[in-house]
Amino acid sequence: MKFKSALLFKTVLILFLPFLIVLISCKHEPEEIVIVDPIPPIDTIPDGLSCDPDTVYFRNDVLPLLISSCGMSGCHDGSTAQEGVILTSYQSVMNTAEIIPGNPGSSKLYEAITESETDERMPPPPASALSTDQILLIRKWIEQGARNNYCDAGCDTSNFTYSGAVKPVIENNCKGCHNAFSSSGGVRLDDYSSVKSAADNGSLFGAVSHQQGYSPMPKGGNKLPDCTIIQIRKWIADGSPNN
Repeated sequence: MKFKSALLFKTVLILFLPFLIVLISCKHEPEEIVIVDPIPPIDTIPDGLSCDPDTVYFRNDVLPLLISSCGMSGCHDGSTAQEGVILTSYQSVMNTAEIIPGNPGSSKLYEAITESETDERMPPPPASALSTDQILLIRKWIEQGARNNYCDAGCDTSNFTYSGAVKPVIENNCKGCHNAFSSSGGVRLDDYSSVKSAADNGSLFGAVSHQQGYSPMPKGGNKLPDCTIIQIRKWIADGSPNN
């Protein structure tokens, strides 16, 4: 009986051994579960092909204004960096101007441009203070999260009036460096007559279109969009009217 039992055990072992080996070898490490965030960081999402009129865009609205009014040589460009503040890029603005997203009142940049004491205000005298609309623009950008956002402004080359197309570009991109107190290169662009003078002598279009022989403008900033340059060219070709 013992012999038969041993034989039966061996037979069962031989039959089931392959299954035991497979079972043991099939042990797996637990799979790593990767959770994918369906919403990428906001700054990687284009803000649409057209601009939302209720949104302030850093690269469209805020940066050109900061470069023109503050991020220039002798003030807050990379080489001067007065008080350690540099205002020539999103990264430098966020790293040095003490922006608190959502809270303009606690943001150093906003405090500086709204300072009531003229000797503390930025831009400093004798330069003019930012306009109410420009200050509100920066305030709204901070309130909306101080994002590095942008949009396609949907420029219309059929609109080339001074008030509708040319003046806003000059106000936000050029006037900070070219005014009665800081006429960089001997050029003023702080009122219609001075803009027309620059248009008539060719320096305005030569600078914004980066033609040889002219200092490319905006200085320290990106070249204006092609559509904007076309608007300026058309306005000049039309006689540079105050329309």
